[in-house]
Amino acid sequence: MHSSSCARAEFRIKLKNKEKQHRAKEGANARPLGNPCSIAGEPVMTTVMVLTIIGVAVVLVFDYTNGLQDAANMLATIIASRATTPIQAAVLVSFFTFLGPILGGTAVANTIGNFVDVTDLQELSSLTIVLSGLAGAIGWNLITWWFGLPASSSQALVGGLIGAVLMGAGPDHVVWGLAELGEHRLTGVVKVVAALLFSPFVGFAVGWIIHRIMRFTLRGAKPSANRPLRWIQWFTTAALAFSHGTNDAQKGMGVIAMLLVLGGITTEFYVPVWVILASSTAITLGTLAGGWRIVRTLGFGIYKVRPIHALDAQLTSASVILAASSFGGPVSTTQVVSTAIMGIGASERPRAVRWRRAREIIGAWLITIPGSSLLSIGFYALQHAIL
Repeated sequence: MHSSSCARAEFRIKLKNKEKQHRAKEGANARPLGNPCSIAGEPVMTTVMVLTIIGVAVVLVFDYTNGLQDAANMLATIIASRATTPIQAAVLVSFFTFLGPILGGTAVANTIGNFVDVTDLQELSSLTIVLSGLAGAIGWNLITWWFGLPASSSQALVGGLIGAVLMGAGPDHVVWGLAELGEHRLTGVVKVVAALLFSPFVGFAVGWIIHRIMRFTLRGAKPSANRPLRWIQWFTTAALAFSHGTNDAQKGMGVIAMLLVLGGITTEFYVPVWVILASSTAITLGTLAGGWRIVRTLGFGIYKVRPIHALDAQLTSASVILAASSFGGPVSTTQVVSTAIMGIGASERPRAVRWRRAREIIGAWLITIPGSSLLSIGFYALQHAIL
């Protein structure tokens, strides 16, 4: 009896020793990877998860401010031409903005999510850099929104991410795309900047041409023709809202997909369905909250908008944005709508265009990327000091 008890006790001791050795071996092997089971790795893993969650929330806030800054541009012309009430316009725009990213693919999200590459950095460092870029973009959006300037949320996002990556990782972590350009391929920063740079000029030119065609077509029309023009705006505004969702909402989707990879949630870059729905909802809520300062600027501050001008502006903007989205080119709804209105005004009465206000808008565009870059650098320095 005594010998049997001793044998069992001896067996239990050996089993516990093996378990301890096994746990120690697992801990030693996992520690370099930051295993949450190891004491040294647990705070790091927890911080990574928290930063990933915060990052997703910050992107959704950016989408919301994008709604305040950009989506209001879709309300401007249809309200200014009195085709709908503000409430009707908001519901129409919100519904089709929501449908845009669901049905419009993820080409723009792929472009935005891959023009910087910080996947080779430590998780904490890469997440801190992306969060700093987002903070810079949101800060710039809020500053320009407060002063009623229709600056580009797209440029703010690009500038914010570039500034943070340059500060935290160096220029070799930005996918510039210069080598690919020599091979006649657009990618990286070159693709992003090309789309942002040329789309306003295309918007101006297409607006000028479309308005000329419309004026020729309706040259003998009576004032009663304004009624069907207002009715048609329901369709052209829906097309503009859909194109906006297809392009602008995807920018946030691309950044969230990047964060999920950096945080270890996904192993490859792709956009989950819940990300599409979350980004669509955030930008739609921003639209409903309203951007009435910008509505006044675009609807009345550039050129006096009548039904024919509104229809032409919506048709022009929707066409340009959808064309850019088809090859993954991120563009600014603000820039395209603004320059479309300028082109329409210039084709009719150039002297009636309020070029002074237009110059203020262009000036805001020119400082957006440098301004958001500086803000993101400041936020990175702050986060780096705290973490």
